[in-house]
Amino acid sequence: MSGIYIHIPFCKQACHYCDFHFSTNLKYKKDIIDAICDELRFRESEFKNTTVQTIYLGGGTPSVLEVAEVEKIIQTVFDVYTVSSNPEITLEANPDDLTKEKIVAFSNTRINRLSIGVQSFFEEDLKLMNRAHNAVEAHECIEFAVPYFPNISIDLIYGIPGMSEARWRENLHKAIDLKVPHISSYALTVEDNTALKSFIEKGMIENVDDEVAQEHFQILLDVMQLHGFENYEFSNFSKPGFFSQNNTAYWTGKSYIGIGPSAHSFDGKKRGWNINNNVKYLKAIQAGELPMEIEELTVVDRYNEYIMTGLRTIYGVSLHKIETDFGPNFKEYLLKQAAEYLKDHLLYIDGDTLLVTRKGKFLSDGIASALFMVNLS
Repeated sequence: MSGIYIHIPFCKQACHYCDFHFSTNLKYKKDIIDAICDELRFRESEFKNTTVQTIYLGGGTPSVLEVAEVEKIIQTVFDVYTVSSNPEITLEANPDDLTKEKIVAFSNTRINRLSIGVQSFFEEDLKLMNRAHNAVEAHECIEFAVPYFPNISIDLIYGIPGMSEARWRENLHKAIDLKVPHISSYALTVEDNTALKSFIEKGMIENVDDEVAQEHFQILLDVMQLHGFENYEFSNFSKPGFFSQNNTAYWTGKSYIGIGPSAHSFDGKKRGWNINNNVKYLKAIQAGELPMEIEELTVVDRYNEYIMTGLRTIYGVSLHKIETDFGPNFKEYLLKQAAEYLKDHLLYIDGDTLLVTRKGKFLSDGIASALFMVNLS
């Protein structure tokens, strides 16, 4: 299984917490779309004998594009690559872009999955994050979209300063009442070079509280389980049959091509990333060059990456795979490092698989880093 990720580097406005690559200046939008299509053509050989099974338009905010512009990009994928007969094609969208007319128009394209950046159904949260939509738009766009897109995911953020447990529960129940089959939920994090960090440092906004975020996460687990959602990856919850094929491929180590400014690619042994500057990306593509840096992954890099992604998912870490792919010394090291976490019931072994317990889920990234191998000595 292979996928193509396409980064659309434009947004209407900057959210206070976001550190992804984007521009609010749409001056180069047409040129960037043309360059994305050119990059797709340039990189045809990378998937020459491969069938593309997922296409994901992320960003940024892909829904700021006109429907015809989105269709042009998707059509280029179909023109250049071998695409499966029933690919998952996801468009990330913001509620303020999803008018009823635009939802209908998108439903008449090849797009069959929407990922809607709701973040919260409450006005105070949206204002704190500087989202472009309001609470009414958040609710109405999903109501409009459900009849046209059976496969919808929404994003929700917890741990927001001032968010009570009651408000977090109500956020979740609003999402459940709207009958969406997939919810991605993330703790608010304070990233460098963001407005949120600046506001916190100046005392304008209360800092995020890890204990509150952990409490919200436990509520998230309880509510999702009660309503039939499976927590198949740390931040992702799905009704049966609605796992994100695109993201599952990432977490299970499948190859993917990243197209557009700042997009990342992975083929199992090396990772590449495009320059995160729209103008420099555009000039390089127009000159027939790929503005990409490539890193060859060492065996230790690949082991560490497998540990990180595996422990975040229901698939866990296969001890047999560790021994087969990396060698018996890696398995011995892993079990030695895991011993204290097994004793503290943060990890457990089911047959051949190392997994996190419910108690360990919120700590899974930290646990994974403790299992990393720094060197081979």
